[in-house]
Amino acid sequence: MTPLILAQMILATALVAAILLQQRGTGLGGAFGGEVTAYRSRRGIERTLFRLTIVLAVLFVLFSLLNLVPTSAA
Repeated sequence: MTPLILAQMILATALVAAILLQQRGTGLGGAFGGEVTAYRSRRGIERTLFRLTIVLAVLFVLFSLLNLVPTSAA
């Protein structure tokens, strides 16, 4: 297993954890019009977690693209 694949697996796990740790704004009722909520800004740890999720997603995509590049077997 190459270090690139191992790093991608670690990123995938961290990305899943970051997504699951984010608070849910509304339940399923909000999707069907049962609940109307106003926009609110993210603050503190919620904002940090949101930004971390974006960074992890970008890194995951970059590592995925790097895994597609063929390496020369010397």
